[in-house]
Amino acid sequence: MTLLYFAWLKSKLGIGEEQLDRPASVQTVGGLLLWLQERGAAYAEAFSNPSLIRAAVNQEHVDMTHPVQDGDEVAFFPPVTGG
Repeated sequence: MTLLYFAWLKSKLGIGEEQLDRPASVQTVGGLLLWLQERGAAYAEAFSNPSLIRAAVNQEHVDMTHPVQDGDEVAFFPPVTGG
């Protein structure tokens, strides 16, 4: 699974992309977010307020109940406003 981080998430984690093996217990974007929180202090801080995080799976905006699978590209980013 490829994980992409944008904006302040990238800054807090110190990386913009990583490859991870999805644990079998992680079935949804929300489950992935909770699992990431447990990976260390930087992840816990970056994902501490899930209401401030949006996600895309395979370049489609999704909600936290969207399923994830091995091989997916999952991007996490803050809400974006247009102008």
